[in-house]
Amino acid sequence: MKQFKILLLLGALLGFAGMTGCAATGGAKQQEKVVYHVNDSADAKGAMRNAMNHLNASPDAKLVFVTHSKGVDFLFEGAADKDGNPYNVNVEQLQAKGVQFDVCANTLTSRKLDKSKLLPGMVIVPSGVAEVAKLQAFEGYVYIKP
Repeated sequence: MKQFKILLLLGALLGFAGMTGCAATGGAKQQEKVVYHVNDSADAKGAMRNAMNHLNASPDAKLVFVTHSKGVDFLFEGAADKDGNPYNVNVEQLQAKGVQFDVCANTLTSRKLDKSKLLPGMVIVPSGVAEVAKLQAFEGYVYIKP
């Protein structure tokens, strides 16, 4: 009988804790935050299509593309896919919807790429992989690898 009372009390406390957690946010919907990890520009076209579909389904979602290695190539002026379609059109459409594009400084340095040739609005981060980790660990972003 004593164990039953302890379990009942524990259940009540956990239930109360859950209710106060909801009250703390005021029942407000939290923003969906997603990091799209691109380390090969061959995946960029599909990744941007996924992001556009994502925003069509969740218009208030906060999306960040983090690029490094060969994944930065589509973010340079004049870059085009294998069919000759320029990437900047889709990048600009996504930026207009609030999508951020992060570019790895380590990649720019190691590959001797000129950051002045990046499309407008790119955010240079010290390390692409560290940025992916930071967004997940400290800022609550969900990870997607297209």
